[in-house]
Amino acid sequence: MITPTTRLSDNPTAAHDRIYRALRSRIMHGEFAPGQALTLRGIGKMFDVSMTPSREAVRRLVADGGLNLSASGRVSTPELSNERLEELASIRALIEPELASRALPRAHMALIERLQTINGTIAEMVAKHDDVGYIRANLDFHRTLYLRAQAPAMLALTETVWLQLGPTMRALYAKLNRTEVPHNHRLIVAALRAGDEPGLRLAVRSDVTKGLRMLAM
Repeated sequence: MITPTTRLSDNPTAAHDRIYRALRSRIMHGEFAPGQALTLRGIGKMFDVSMTPSREAVRRLVADGGLNLSASGRVSTPELSNERLEELASIRALIEPELASRALPRAHMALIERLQTINGTIAEMVAKHDDVGYIRANLDFHRTLYLRAQAPAMLALTETVWLQLGPTMRALYAKLNRTEVPHNHRLIVAALRAGDEPGLRLAVRSDVTKGLRMLAM
């Protein structure tokens, strides 16, 4: 459920940046449906700000691919075609195994324990049928691993793909009807423990593409 946040009108620059980050997070985590329309007035009311910072935040999100802007000026969340889903799945299959591979030499016990803790959170979200919480925890699992890659440009590109996919992920998880932590998450943790780079790449690639490609079928 979307609720108003604290007032952000301390100054225009800070306001639009905070709105941008908050909306970006909500879109990425599937809080909006695919193709859902948003208005500057509605965004301003949501965050208790004027339309000026709302307009700038929307402009940035359109540039990121997190929102669409039609020729008539209608703003909406992405509604992805099968071809676009396949393309984004292919991007994830290329970049995310590479990020995981680069993270492997720095995958010390603290990281593995952190990933196991996140898997516990995912299990809680599954039990509660909390799709948004599931998406948030799932992306936290991947981001936590990829941060160890020390490849900020690759991670930023990956997060842009996640942003575009966010609204569609709700549909995916409803279709999958998960009852437990994804099997590939366990394989990722096992590969990190064993220092198994081929196994890690395979587990990550399978985890980030299998469901998306099922949606595109």
